Amino acid sequence: MSEINQDELQKIWRSVLIGVELQIPKASFATWLKYSELIDKKDGVAYVSLPNNFTKAWVENKYNKILLGGVRLIDDSTKNIKFVVKSVKPKELFEYAKTSAPTLDNSNEKQLVFAEFKIDPNTNLNPKYSLSSFVVGSSNELAYAATQGVISDIGKKYNPLFIYGGVGLGKTHLMQGAGNEIKRMYNDQIRVKYVSSEKFTSDIISGIKAKRMEDVKRKYRDIDVLIIDDIQFIAGKEKTEMEFFNTFNALYEVNKQIIISSDRPPKAIPILEERLRSRFEGGMVVDVLPPDYEMRVAIIKTKLQQKNKEIPDSVIEIIANKVRKNIRELEGIVNIILFYKEQKGLEITPALAEDIIRKNTQHTPENITPQQIIKSVANFFQILVDDLMGTCRKKEFVKPRQVAIYLLRDMLELSYPYIGELVGKKDHTTAIHSYEKVNKEINTNNDLNQKIILIKDIINKSEE
Repeated sequence: MSEINQDELQKIWRSVLIGVELQIPKASFATWLKYSELIDKKDGVAYVSLPNNFTKAWVENKYNKILLGGVRLIDDSTKNIKFVVKSVKPKELFEYAKTSAPTLDNSNEKQLVFAEFKIDPNTNLNPKYSLSSFVVGSSNELAYAATQGVISDIGKKYNPLFIYGGVGLGKTHLMQGAGNEIKRMYNDQIRVKYVSSEKFTSDIISGIKAKRMEDVKRKYRDIDVLIIDDIQFIAGKEKTEMEFFNTFNALYEVNKQIIISSDRPPKAIPILEERLRSRFEGGMVVDVLPPDYEMRVAIIKTKLQQKNKEIPDSVIEIIANKVRKNIRELEGIVNIILFYKEQKGLEITPALAEDIIRKNTQHTPENITPQQIIKSVANFFQILVDDLMGTCRKKEFVKPRQVAIYLLRDMLELSYPYIGELVGKKDHTTAIHSYEKVNKEINTNNDLNQKIILIKDIINKSEE
C-alpha cells in the first residue's frame, strides 16, 4: 500500500511536472513525460509509470535526476525514483487528462497541462493562445505589430513573417494567437495549419516510408496560412529542407501566408541551405527579446488575473526581479507558488518565494565543460576558437571573448584566475573586468542579453 492516497500522489506529480516544464524543452516534455504518472510512494521510493519500455529507458537515462529532485522538493523523505511500464489506452489517456490534469483556477474553462487534448485537430491550434492575452511591451512590440499587419493583409504585407528569439519568450503564443485570430476574424473561411518542425519532419519521414508523399504535400499545400514553429530543427535534414523549400515556394507563389519561428535569426542557423535562408530573409524578420522588469510584473499580474488568484505584491516583485530569463519560466514559478499556497496551505512569504525560485531555476547541467562553452561561443559568433582565446583586440573578437568569460563565470562559477588561464592565459583582473562589463550591459542591452540566452540554450541542449 502507498504511504499516501492516490489524490495526494496526483497532486505531487502535478507540481513535479510544472517544475520540470521549466527545465527541459517543450518538445521533450511532450514526447517523454506527458503520459507519466506517480502511482505509488513507499519506503522512500517514488514509483512512476510510463507507457512503454522505450520511454522508460529514455526517461531513466535522461530525466531521473530532475524528476527525483522535483519529488524531493515536495517530500524530502524520498530517496529514489523507480520507473515501471503501465500501458495506457488512448481513451484512458483522455479520461486521465480530463480528471487528473492540474487545474490551478476555478474558472469554467479548466486550464489543462496536457493541452493537446484541447487542440483543434484541423488546425493544430490551441484555443488558450489568444492575442488578447498576449502581453505587449518594448521587447515584443515590433513582432506584435508585424503579426497584426499579417492578419490585416494575409499573404501580401509581410510574407514570410519570421519571428526569432530565445526559449520561452512568447513566440508560440504570438503565432498561435495569430492563427486563432485569423480563424475568428474570417469565420473559418481561411484555412490555417500550425505545426512544429519536428512534426513536419516526422510527416516527411512517414510519407517517404509509406510511399504517400503526395498526401503529405497535399496536407501542407492545400491551406491558406502555414505556421511552423522552431524551424531551426530542420537544418541539416536534407529531405525535410527540400520538401519545406518546395512547400514554401508553392504557397508563396499563390500569396498564401507563411509564419515561421526560430530561436535565432536566419543568418545564425548553422547548416541551413542558403536558398532557404534567402527565402526567410526576403520577408519580414523580427525579434522577440526578454521582457524588462515592468513587463515581467505585468505578465505575472495578467496570469494571476486570468486564474482569478492573488499573491502579495512583495512576492510579485521578487519573482519579477529573480526570474528574468523568459515568460515560460515566470508562469511556471507562479504556478508552483500557487500550488504551495492552495494545495499545501502555506503562506507565501518573500523568503518562501525566494526558496521556490532558487530550487526551480537552476538549468545548467552538471557535465557542461569550459571547452563546450568556449566552442559554443566561437560557433555562435562564427569565429575560430583560436581567435576567441587569442590576444587580437579587433571588435569581432573582443566581445565574444567577454561573453565567453561571462558564461564561464555565470554557468560554471569558475574562479577568475582559472578563467583567465582558460581564455588565452590572461590576468584574472581581465576576467573580472570582462565579467562585470557583460553582467552590467545585459541589463540595458537587450540584443546582448538575447545572444547570451541563445548561447546558453545551445549549450544546455547539447547535453540532452
